Amino acid sequence: PFLREWFDYLSFALSGLDATGTISAAVVYTLGDLHREGSVLDYPVGGSEAVIEALSRGVAKHRGSEVRLRSRVKEIVVEDGRAVGVRLDGRVLRAREAVISNAPIWDTLGLVPETALATDHPWRLEHEQMVPTGSFTHMHLGIDGEGIPDDLDCHHSVVFDWKDGIEARENMYIVSIPSLYDPGLAPPGKHVVHIYAAANEPFEPWRNLDRRSEEYARRKNEAAEPLWKALELIIPDIRARAEVTLVGTPLTHQRFTNRFEGTYGPAGRRKRGDLDFLSPRTPVPGLLLCGDSCFPGIGVPSAAASGIIAAHSLVPVSQQREKMDVMRKQGTLAAGREWWREGSGPDQVF
Repeated sequence: PFLREWFDYLSFALSGLDATGTISAAVVYTLGDLHREGSVLDYPVGGSEAVIEALSRGVAKHRGSEVRLRSRVKEIVVEDGRAVGVRLDGRVLRAREAVISNAPIWDTLGLVPETALATDHPWRLEHEQMVPTGSFTHMHLGIDGEGIPDDLDCHHSVVFDWKDGIEARENMYIVSIPSLYDPGLAPPGKHVVHIYAAANEPFEPWRNLDRRSEEYARRKNEAAEPLWKALELIIPDIRARAEVTLVGTPLTHQRFTNRFEGTYGPAGRRKRGDLDFLSPRTPVPGLLLCGDSCFPGIGVPSAAASGIIAAHSLVPVSQQREKMDVMRKQGTLAAGREWWREGSGPDQVF
């Protein structure tokens, strides 16, 4: 029935998994938020980059804190059985209290020395059994905007056949035309378009392809075709309008996200088939986890919540209560039914 398929769609949009693999609390909250009186879909001025910059400022404002770019971690440094820092290219950054990894579990396991977590350690063996979701295909376009109506919706979801299921390959696509909301993202008279399929493109067929080869170029064109067809349901002449076309494959996604096989996160375990997300604690003292491999799971809200859980595990409850009291007095701690009724959000949203 459609209602069940729609719940699968909503769950997939949140977590990259259908309703059976998505935590019900996230779906319930989202349903309430979507149907709250006066609800809107917030859009940050400047796009997702503005959110990243805001998060970076939030980190850097604290003494001794900084965000380092182009600094790939080579190894988690373990001394006397305890994680004490991370090794970059010839440098070691030492942790004051703990190392927190937000990398997918497969990448994190590759960073922990076998001397600290042996290859036959039960915890390592158990979590190596986690199966990653598929990867992504993307297409970014710069198009001629002449004649495109100003009231065209910014966000669209395209499902070719509900009977095939939301998780089926080349069946569901998410589309965004953010320059409709934020004209500064494109030159005058132009629009930017992003379409993607999440967590359902197998990585294996792409694994050994040479990005410079004719075979890879052919595969890219084939992968782009269903994306074009989805976009044509929204803007029928979009191929003729396209002035810039950038197609992203699972290899592209892996490269730019620096994630194991370009995955969205874990989809279950090989032996049991169930989905049991990690807690922040690990067998290595001083090493904590957060991100989409951890509870409550995949997706930005869940990954952010896992970071909060990891941070809370390092701070005494009494100190947390003191901070909450300060926030409550400042009016920055919003909770309860009053917030739900009145709504919330930054001023600069469309």
